[in-house]
This record gives sequence, C-alpha cells and structure tokens, in this order.
Amino acid sequence: MANETKLLAEYASGLRYEDIPADVIARAKQCITDTIAVIIFGYDLPWSRMIVRHAEKHAPGGRSRILGSGAPRVQAPAAALANGALAHAFEMDNLTWPSTGVHPGATLLAPALAVAQERGVGGRALITAVLAGAEVMIRIGRATQHKNESRGFHAPGTTGPFGAAIAAGRLIGLDSEGLCNALGMAGSLACGLLEFARAGTGAMVKRLHLGRAAESGVLAASLASEGFGAPATVIEGEFGFLRVYCVEFDRAELTRGLGDSYATRWITLKRFPCHITAHTSVQAILDLRAAHDYSGAEVSSIHIAGNDKMARLNNIPSPSDIMMAQYSIPFCVALAHMRDPRDPRSFDETALRDPQIKALAQRVNISVAKEQPTPLAAAVTVTLTDGRVLSRSVTEFKGTPQQPLGDDELREKFLLLTRHCPARDMREMFERLQNLENEPDLDWIGVGP
Repeated sequence: MANETKLLAEYASGLRYEDIPADVIARAKQCITDTIAVIIFGYDLPWSRMIVRHAEKHAPGGRSRILGSGAPRVQAPAAALANGALAHAFEMDNLTWPSTGVHPGATLLAPALAVAQERGVGGRALITAVLAGAEVMIRIGRATQHKNESRGFHAPGTTGPFGAAIAAGRLIGLDSEGLCNALGMAGSLACGLLEFARAGTGAMVKRLHLGRAAESGVLAASLASEGFGAPATVIEGEFGFLRVYCVEFDRAELTRGLGDSYATRWITLKRFPCHITAHTSVQAILDLRAAHDYSGAEVSSIHIAGNDKMARLNNIPSPSDIMMAQYSIPFCVALAHMRDPRDPRSFDETALRDPQIKALAQRVNISVAKEQPTPLAAAVTVTLTDGRVLSRSVTEFKGTPQQPLGDDELREKFLLLTRHCPARDMREMFERLQNLENEPDLDWIGVGP
C-alpha cells in the first residue's frame, strides 16, 4: 500500500506559507475574494434563506459570520453549512479547469473562514489553509476522473468534505495524524446524489451538497482534535472512497506532483452564473453577436457540438425552475441572446417565463462532438432566419488558467455581485482582501454589524 491518505495529510500538515510561490498565493486570494462575493449575492435567495434560518435557529451565539446583509453570527459548523450553500446558491462559485469535480471556494473558504473567525485567526493562516485543502482536494478530484458522477453522485458533495477537513484542520492546529483522522471521517461524510438532474425538479438540494461538505469538514476536524479516529486508508483502501464511489479511477493522481507542482493554479473563476458546461457555448454566442450584430428574434436554430455530459445531462430545453434553468445549456444560450448573461440578475423568474427565451431554448440541439480539443469545448452554429449560418468554436473562456481574470475584472465582478450592499463598504472589503495576508483577524469579512 502506498498510504496516499497519510501522505496527503503529511503534506497538508507541513505546508508553509513562506514556501508557496507568489502566483499560487495570488490564485488562492482570487478564489477567496470571488467566493466572498458569490456568498454575499447568494444570501438573499429564497432557498438560501431557508438554510440561514436553520443555522440561526439551531446554532446561535457563535463568532462565525454568515456573509449577507444583516446576517447572524452562528457557531462555526453552521456558518460553514450556510456559507457553503450560499456560495453555490446561484451557479457562480469557482471550480477547476479542466473540471475535477471540486468547487474550491464553496468547500474550502466556507469552513476555513468559519473556523478562522471563531478562533480569531488572521489572513495568512486562512490563505495557507485554503491552499492546503485545495492541493489535497483537487488531487482527489483528479483521481476520480469524474467517474463518481457516472454512478450518480454529485462530485463536489463527495470530494468537498476532504478539502474542508484539511482547511478546517489546519486552522484548528491538527498535526499530520490529526489531519489523517479528519480525512478518514470526511470519507464517511461524503454525499450528494444527481437525481435532481434526471428528475428535472428539486435542484435546491444541489446547493445543500456544497454546504453539507463544508460543514462536514468542520465536524471531521473538530472530532479529530478530540482524538476521534478514522481509517488511515479512507481514500485508497479496498472499501475506500475511490473504489466505492468511482466506476474508474487513477490512484496515481493522488500524489502526482505533490510538493513539486500546485493544483491551485488550475482554479477557475466563473464568468457566467450557470453550470460550467454552458460557459463555452454562452461565450460563443456573445462572440457571434458582437461580430455579426444580430438579435435573438433573428435566430432560426442553434446547434452545439460538445461533450457527452452537455448532450446528456445539461440538454434540458424546458427547465421547470430557475435553478434547473442554470443547469440547462439550451436555456442559457437562449438567454444570452436576450439579456446580459454575466449579470446574475438576468437569471430571474421573468427570464424563466419569457416567451422568447422559452421558444429559442426549444430550437437548440446538442450533440456529442467527434473531437474535443478541450474537455468543455463547444462548437456552436447559429442559423438565422435570413439563411445565414454563423459558427464559432470556443475551447476556454475568461476566468480559466489560460485566460485568468485581471484584477480590474475581478473587482468588476465583485462589485457587480455586491451592488445591493453599501458601495463604499464593498469597495473597502475588496481592497482589504487584496492585502489579506497582512490582516491580523478576519472579523471584518461580512456585511453589517
């Protein structure tokens, strides 16, 4: 046995801020900043408020903040649950490129910030904890080859507890043995089913998967600090995570490049508030409209050639609610013809009922491409009513490691998502986040008192 679980715990325990390259720290800070903005936006959504009320009712009196205007302070596990769910509340939280079935911000920042605020820890420790969690979790995601979803599991709900346990455990002060126990518990807390995608209803639960993963990490780390034990082979063992959750896997990915390369560099920030499989198609529509100046009313049909998941799971021409609409490629490309797809406020109930968007979504056809230059590449063909045929292929988009958001673009997204909050406060928070490593405490991260 190669004892990968122990090796990952030892690596996470020994990671030092001083040894991390500057560009990796910068990427982690972008992930943190981006996640805080999407949590603040997600706070006011109806399904988010249900979770916030639950946290406030069952875990009052803590020092950890739920990030929303007038949001309560609660105990750390409840804050992790709420902020993790809020981060994923509107399909805007970051992930990796290519997709590895992990959502770093929702499942790392949420538990880490909750524990850091509870314990009065500063920015440098938060960044290091998020990085340690990312290096472990992304490698676990790579090892799954995304095959956990082939069995019907929602990937980030299953990988998330591992990263959350590392991030929370670092801030609690666990040594390598403690982190190994935390990982051992995280394996038994992994959960999340994809039935919402097949049923076409109940997409609220998708948000809960990320919150539950964040909460599970805090639980695992807290119990490990008390000496609670768990399997030291939870990832690679005969009945461990990879063999139980995945139809296929690549065990070597667990430790490939560990200590030599940084998986954090592959964190990707979303530009559009929709499922990542729609991003290349939506970008193609924006490019075509900018180049040819046509309107949605002029579109006869749209064909998209993409990967199997796009054609099988995300090919939903008549979504039943706005959450399912964000998971639907036909809806998202139709909306991109009528509204600004970069603004989450474009994806509201009026969009779901808009007769032009609904009709255009019905005229979108998705097939599996014969060749895929990148995992999420999309070749989009728009046929107009006047007979013109417009084509555009997109292999990546702004926010990916190949095309990272600049500081001004990240600031623009942050202020767009938080524009319902006091503008001066949001500008100040953004600037402080750019200097996060020098902040001695993190109680100021939040909205209001």
